[in-house]
Amino acid sequence: MQDMIRRIVEADTKAKELEKQNQRAAEKEKLRIEEEARAIYTRYMEDAQKEIDRNDAYLNKRFSRKLADVSAKQESALIKMRADYEQNRDRWVDELVSRVVG
Repeated sequence: MQDMIRRIVEADTKAKELEKQNQRAAEKEKLRIEEEARAIYTRYMEDAQKEIDRNDAYLNKRFSRKLADVSAKQESALIKMRADYEQNRDRWVDELVSRVVG
């Protein structure tokens, strides 16, 4: 009878030790998974930042070209307006005066 009780106690002790080992193994695995997840996240964010930087550079070049085109068109329109004004100002003034005075 005592032998049977001793075996039950030993089995219980072994079961508790196995449970502790399993808990330690589970904790180690959890930490490994968390570290791997952090590494994946970091790589993903670095790749995303590189892509953002490439897109920013592309968009900045594109914006600069469009801005230069718009500026050139505005400058051209301004030159034409000034030329039209110089050429027609007397006629325009006379026309306005005649329309107002009647």
